[in-house]
Amino acid sequence: MTETETNAYDVVVLGAGPVGENVADRTRAAGLTTAVVESELVGGECSYWACMPSKALLRPVIARADARRVPGLRQSVQGPLDAAAVLAHRDYYTSDWKDDGQVGWLDSIGADLHRGHGRLTGPRTVTVTGPDGGERVLTARHAVAVCTGSRAALPGLPGLDAVKPWTSREATSSHTVPGRLIVIGGGVVATEMATVWQALGSQVTLLVRGKGLLPRMEPFAGELIAEALKEAGADVRTGTSVESVTRENGTVVAVTGTGERIEADEILFATGRAPRTDDIGLESIGLDPGSWLPVDDSLRVSGHDWLYAVGDVNHRALLTHQGKYQARIAGAAIAARATGETLLAEPWGAHAATADHTAVPQVVFTDPEAAAVGLSLAEAEEAGHRVRAVDVDLSTVSGAGLYADGYQGRARMVVDVEDEILRGVTFVGPGVGELIHSATIAVAGQVPVGRLWHAVPSYPTISEVWLRLLEAYRDA
Repeated sequence: MTETETNAYDVVVLGAGPVGENVADRTRAAGLTTAVVESELVGGECSYWACMPSKALLRPVIARADARRVPGLRQSVQGPLDAAAVLAHRDYYTSDWKDDGQVGWLDSIGADLHRGHGRLTGPRTVTVTGPDGGERVLTARHAVAVCTGSRAALPGLPGLDAVKPWTSREATSSHTVPGRLIVIGGGVVATEMATVWQALGSQVTLLVRGKGLLPRMEPFAGELIAEALKEAGADVRTGTSVESVTRENGTVVAVTGTGERIEADEILFATGRAPRTDDIGLESIGLDPGSWLPVDDSLRVSGHDWLYAVGDVNHRALLTHQGKYQARIAGAAIAARATGETLLAEPWGAHAATADHTAVPQVVFTDPEAAAVGLSLAEAEEAGHRVRAVDVDLSTVSGAGLYADGYQGRARMVVDVEDEILRGVTFVGPGVGELIHSATIAVAGQVPVGRLWHAVPSYPTISEVWLRLLEAYRDA
């Protein structure tokens, strides 16, 4: 392009990850013309560097671990994983980092894709700089939705750039298995990637500044996963800070707060996320570049009746499925406002992302798995709820014993003793990821404990833990 083009739409979406795609899907379904701007791959972080590749890497690891606990099968799966096959399986699920299929989906719903870097250049205006350097101005009659997601946040260690550390992107896309890997952090990315690379043949050293793993879950979740990582051969160290990192003749050297030197072939920093808002033109509308964007429950940014921030950028719940939920709410709210329909903004209404506050589910795909929804006991107490926690050893459930010899796991139900509803549920153990949606329904639906007695779990399944939890609550 030799001159600037201008295109008008009802809605302009910045970012074509799962969140942006879902906003576009909802606005197009409402008949609104919609443009989507993407500077990388359509499908975003989740499709190419997060959810899909990480779970494709983890699935063979967890399947082998489960098989080793089954009589008659364990002897057949004692050898190492075929790392090349596992990585190829990962490549398949990322479509070899090509987005043709997702571009085709955008076409199918009638959304216009504009490739390039999009920046706000005023109210309801986005300027896109294309790969060829040309500019295109997009104007939005009703809404601009910022769905640019988040990126890995690296600490301010001197010389870190020269070390070329891994972030979550390199950890999920590497085509080689490092002989030794240092993982810095104790959250979801750190624990999942430590699980993967230890199983694929790396000697993993996991360095955690805090007291334990998965600090936002119940303490027993991190404890059980730390024990399993150690049993798998990983070196797990809590209460350990990293003061400096260098790369000497190809070898990474991390120096801890006690002065110990730890050497490895690669180092992964899984130390949090930062919003991708530093170069999207926020200053043109009076907002701070690089900031999280606070929103109301319809996902509209305060003080800007045309601007929405959906997904990671609003810092409400940094999870793909939660971002897609927000996108469905935001898309419906944009459409309602555009067409003059009544906005259903009350809690649990069609235009209010209420679950962000009370019913956010998450699964950590380690061995064992950890799954939780709602508030932990500590969070519930801090929020001022009168609650009681009941715990059950999952190994006492017949379905767990059939699932795996020597099954180890735990479940906790946090009950509001005034309202007799669940404030939170946590499961830890093999295969528990598939249990969490039942808990999500109970928490989001505010199902009374008395009614849960009539939700009869099938026998013999791991889901029978629900009956054991209710019995423990009754008998306490």
